[in-house]
Amino acid sequence: MSQHHTELLMYVAPEPIRAANERWIARILEQLGHTRLSADGLSLPELWLSPDLLLTQTCGYPLMTALRGQVRLVGRPRYELPDASAGNHCSLILSRADDPRQTLAQLRDSRGVINSEDSNSGMNLFRQRLAPLHQHGQFFASVGISGGHRESLRWLREHRADLAAIDSVTYAYLAQHAPHEVSALRVIARSALSPTLPFITVASATDEQIETLRHVMNQTLRELPDVAKTLGLPEILPASTRDYQILLDYQQEAEAAGYSHVR
Repeated sequence: MSQHHTELLMYVAPEPIRAANERWIARILEQLGHTRLSADGLSLPELWLSPDLLLTQTCGYPLMTALRGQVRLVGRPRYELPDASAGNHCSLILSRADDPRQTLAQLRDSRGVINSEDSNSGMNLFRQRLAPLHQHGQFFASVGISGGHRESLRWLREHRADLAAIDSVTYAYLAQHAPHEVSALRVIARSALSPTLPFITVASATDEQIETLRHVMNQTLRELPDVAKTLGLPEILPASTRDYQILLDYQQEAEAAGYSHVR
């Protein structure tokens, strides 16, 4: 019985979501006959590139940049949630509900917040959506980096920022299980569609191993219908990096418009 890192860390809140992911992981490992190797102390990049990795989830933008050629795709989740369906999701661009500014154009020269520089939903999709509205390469008066989507939401609620782009799956989970985190906020706009956050494994995995892993992921979702319902996740779809090329297309579109950074 071999040990492997198996972590689902991209959606860990609220608590019902974290607990459902843990039950799913446990059943996947049971079916495969593996045990779980602790990932305590590993950063996300260290986990993604660990030679002991069995399964984790990453963001589509680093998949196509920092991780390109260094991991293999297992599949693409088909969430069935508000603003996430058929293997796609988007970013919801949020402001406070009491802000009198009603449109993105009216929020030019406001305070922006992104969760990180390498986030697809928090930065890349945001950049593509704002690119037609920039002036001299700038949209915001200032931009902060919060470190996470929930922190970006906190910045909005606490008047530390005026506009943020939040992954629609994260938003749906919070709206259902922690509505106080989003109830004072309003959707100003939606980004372009994006393929959902990919599941990955080590670069040395064979096609057969990837097919087996995806099969077991789907089998265990069927065996745990309450987990699938909680996660809004009925199926893992096959995927390739071709599906995620559109994220680089969005980057190039913004750069061609003169808006290379969210600023």
